[in-house]
Amino acid sequence: MRVGKTLFGLKRTALLCLLVCGCLSVAACQKEGADAAKTQQLSTAETRDQLKEPSQSTAVEVSTPLSLQAIEGSAMGTSYHIKLALTPAQVEQKDRLAAAITGVLEDVENKMSTYRPQSELSRFNAAPIDTWIPVSDDTLKVVSVALSLSQRSQGAYDITVGPLVNLWGFGPPHHEDKVPSQAEIDTAAQLVGYQKLEIDSLNKQWKKSSALYVDLSSIAKGFGVDKVIELIEQEGIHHALVEIGGEIRSIGKKVEDQSWRIAIESPTAHERNIQRIVNINDIAVATSGDYRNYFEKDGKRYSHTIDPATAYPITHTLASVSVVAENCMIADGLATTLMVLGPEKGFKFARDNSLAVFMIIKGANGFEERFTDEFRQYLVQE
Repeated sequence: MRVGKTLFGLKRTALLCLLVCGCLSVAACQKEGADAAKTQQLSTAETRDQLKEPSQSTAVEVSTPLSLQAIEGSAMGTSYHIKLALTPAQVEQKDRLAAAITGVLEDVENKMSTYRPQSELSRFNAAPIDTWIPVSDDTLKVVSVALSLSQRSQGAYDITVGPLVNLWGFGPPHHEDKVPSQAEIDTAAQLVGYQKLEIDSLNKQWKKSSALYVDLSSIAKGFGVDKVIELIEQEGIHHALVEIGGEIRSIGKKVEDQSWRIAIESPTAHERNIQRIVNINDIAVATSGDYRNYFEKDGKRYSHTIDPATAYPITHTLASVSVVAENCMIADGLATTLMVLGPEKGFKFARDNSLAVFMIIKGANGFEERFTDEFRQYLVQE
């Protein structure tokens, strides 16, 4: 039995967000699903530069009645839900904004999807080894952050793990639910290794030293969220929440100065219950888990999250991990990293890097919570 497979690749937890009691419920449903302090180490001076300083129009907007509007659609093999607090004039432009959002997400897919044969990523995967290939600014940025994260995590995060993901039946080639032979696993493992991927930022090109299969689905949705936020800000909108497949980022607040809130879902496979409510204003949240995308064979469960070190699906007790960061690309990549590392190594990594992290761990008597001091400020006290 297979549960939770989606169309954009491995994202072990592409999170699905539903509007519930005025907040967003975050549920891990696909593949896979970083905090403010750590984000400074991992790349985000750029993100801060991208955020606009409030202009004179901000003051006008504050005094103008705002209404909460929604834009929804499908992209990147999942759905997206966007909430916007708009002035009456902005409401009149909503259809134009919706079309622009569709264009932004199409552009991300055309660059980073492994499901589109002519995407920039698919063409690179098919390119000969030891050959420099031109790369777009967007893909270069995502790959650069991914490689930095691979180095910091000592390979727990690896965008070249695609051959193993595909072998275990969680990639674009649709396979039957079966456990590969050890020989097949060993062969695929030889094709994995982020060290075999090289980028030249100055000349905007990249190359591989072996037949790599790069898969950006563990970080591309987060990047897509950031691109939509960037577009929204360029349109002069200062209050919005964007969710794509469960990866979330907000700017400003809801109407009447209310905080944006989401619900972290309890990691149960067949029902949806809220674990915690979280305030998110001007930050991003990504969640990764193993409880909705897996298959079962001979009574054993196989997660879609593959550990590059073992070439096997993870077997530890971490059921779900949520990460807060200044941008969604980094939160997305970090959530995957911690899901691979597991509850002990992952929590140590989070504390060592001052990450805002919330973990839900399978215990002998049910689920247990563990979170860093940096995450505490976002929790809504019951």
